[in-house]
Amino acid sequence: MEIRTLEYFLMVAKEENITHAAQQLHIAQPSLSRALMQLEEEMGQQLFIRGKRKVTLTQAGVLFKRRAEEIMSLVDKTQQEMWNDMELSGEIYIGIGEFYATDILLPKLITSFTQKYPQVTYHIYSGNADSIKERIDHGTIDIGILLEPVEVDKYDFVRLPYNETWGLITSKDNPLSSKEYVTSNDLINIPLSWPERLAIQNELISWFHDDYQHLNFIATTNAMTNMIPLIKANICSGINNEGAFVNHSMEQICFIPLYPKLTTSTVLVWKKNQTLSPLLQHFINEVYHVLKL
Repeated sequence: MEIRTLEYFLMVAKEENITHAAQQLHIAQPSLSRALMQLEEEMGQQLFIRGKRKVTLTQAGVLFKRRAEEIMSLVDKTQQEMWNDMELSGEIYIGIGEFYATDILLPKLITSFTQKYPQVTYHIYSGNADSIKERIDHGTIDIGILLEPVEVDKYDFVRLPYNETWGLITSKDNPLSSKEYVTSNDLINIPLSWPERLAIQNELISWFHDDYQHLNFIATTNAMTNMIPLIKANICSGINNEGAFVNHSMEQICFIPLYPKLTTSTVLVWKKNQTLSPLLQHFINEVYHVLKL
């Protein structure tokens, strides 16, 4: 029996759905189903009752789950003890964007990792998903936090539990600043900026529907920081995610969510099919620890 098989079993027991578990494990559903059947053959017991939409544990499955959790806990403890004996040092290069995931995850992650490995230093690069992916592909960034949509096929990734709400960032002198939310019709013929990423633009164009042809985009940007002076001067307003707004002074600008609501998720990615350095492997493991995955 392999440790990986225990991880598969525990994920299915947690999700109660083989499709969802396969997505979390980043493997194909048929591969996961085969692994579970092989496990049941090896144990000589049926571990799951398979329904149309849900799988539940048999009595034998409940017992096996307790034992599997004990085994994985011992494995984790042993790995941690071995890692603690190593004096890891080196540099980690991280690409980030302007969104909540960065503000929430990065401080927790670096604080936790630094406590264990104080000799590690960090290099932080700020950019949009396209520039960060390019640097990951070239090996100049180790790991990046990206705003979806992102083609993650060539990356290993963790989908983060943080969503970004989209809206209008505008001057408090703008008449729209008094609104609780803005619709696409509210934005017609006013000067706007939006992200330069084509994938994001396409998402927004779909949201605008027919009103898009009447919108007046006068600028694009790879970081909202670049647009704040223009927004404060009421030269234009910016369509962006709320996380790009919270890092700036709110005395002269405000954020108004779009209606209907538009949200996007975030992912943490690193290059696929590469041999990870011990330092980077430990750092990625710390991500799972901090996120309690």
